[in-house]
Amino acid sequence: MPITVNSRDSGLTIALSGEIDHHGARAMMTQLDEAIAQRLPARLVLDLSGVTFMDSSGIAVLLRAQRQMGQHGGTLRAANIPAQARRVLDAAGVGRLIPFD
Repeated sequence: MPITVNSRDSGLTIALSGEIDHHGARAMMTQLDEAIAQRLPARLVLDLSGVTFMDSSGIAVLLRAQRQMGQHGGTLRAANIPAQARRVLDAAGVGRLIPFD
């Protein structure tokens, strides 16, 4: 479950790719936790354009990242959400908690 990290000023963009399901979510969470802890960004954007499939494990990944950001006063938004992932997130009401682009 590869992630790509790009820092700019006090912001951080992390691009997620592949399938976010119960098989890969734990490893992705660990990678996100490490990237956030190392950089402590004020703003985090999760770029989901490379996500090919998402189930409820993807919701857990986003909510964990939001909690990590909130613990140090940062913000999170999700961007470039593919249609299938958007349906999963919308069905769970995640958009009420995390801004989407």
